[in-house]
Amino acid sequence: MPLSKFDLALLQTEKPAFLIGVDEAGRGPLAGPVTACAAWVPPSSHSRISPVVDDSKKLSPKRREEALRVMRASGVYFGFGFARPAEIDAENILEATFNAMGRAVRRLLGCTGAGPGDVLVLVDGPHRIKRLDVLAQRPVVDGDARSLCIAAASIYAKVLRDRWMGVLDARHPGYGLAGHKGYGTAAHLEALRRLGPSPQHRLSFAPVRKAAAR
Repeated sequence: MPLSKFDLALLQTEKPAFLIGVDEAGRGPLAGPVTACAAWVPPSSHSRISPVVDDSKKLSPKRREEALRVMRASGVYFGFGFARPAEIDAENILEATFNAMGRAVRRLLGCTGAGPGDVLVLVDGPHRIKRLDVLAQRPVVDGDARSLCIAAASIYAKVLRDRWMGVLDARHPGYGLAGHKGYGTAAHLEALRRLGPSPQHRLSFAPVRKAAAR
């Protein structure tokens, strides 16, 4: 259980009451929100979820859904946060991602009742979450492949965003939004040229801006 070992080692050395992992999904796409998740895995839940939890990028959609079901049944706590396209355009994708992560952590803390001194936040990637300085934080590069709680957060963020993109696909047909999970594909760029941007597109991203100027 290498992911669990990373977290358990930190719990032994740092001794936080709550070790919380944070990750996001949707920084690269041309449309839809960036979605962040915070996850707290109680130590008693580690052995139950470790067989099904991994970096979300390594799991199929079906396995991510199954992992989420197991985590919920095993007592894992989640919080989520969105930053929608208008916010991304107004602030830039990195700042909007920090905002979404902060919302996810605050929502999770509201569910657990944890105080600032009880928490250590593990953030996937090289950056601490801005505007969340009241909490102890540790960036973990490739954290979704190293930490159980970050991997749990990565799965929830991916499942939540994928479900929402399916809703947006029904509202804005023609772009293939349900399948728009990474950077813009040739088919998506062609739809942008043909249809112009939808209300869910990020106008600050160059291909969308170019399509809007036509």
